Amino acid sequence: MNILLKNSTVILLLLFLIITFLQSGFDKITDWNGNISWLKEHFSKTIFKNIVPLLVGIILVTEVIAGLLCVVGVYEIFSSGKSSFALYGAILSGITLLMLLFGQRLAKDYEGAKTIAVYFIPTILLVFLLQAQSYHF
Repeated sequence: MNILLKNSTVILLLLFLIITFLQSGFDKITDWNGNISWLKEHFSKTIFKNIVPLLVGIILVTEVIAGLLCVVGVYEIFSSGKSSFALYGAILSGITLLMLLFGQRLAKDYEGAKTIAVYFIPTILLVFLLQAQSYHF
């Protein structure tokens, strides 16, 4: 219980990223064709118009890996009090969000880009907390 209280902010932020990225990955897997169809239209006037499935595949992989690293990070915090995997998951989450932000900006979907920024803020907070925490080990 002491580990939970001591790391509650980090754990809650990790759970936020786990839900965000694993659900998004699951959605891409279960509705691949629907996602590709919508995104082809979304990026039809960009340099990405001919490589949408490849890019969605890359995003899918990074989302799932980021989510899984965050899951392992939560386990690691509870089992050993360390947070290496949590930091890796948070960093990969941030990189994934930057890729998504770049795509939204390129497609001139500024409202979508704002949404990505909302996800980026807690992600960067988590990276900051985990980096600060690593100096105490």
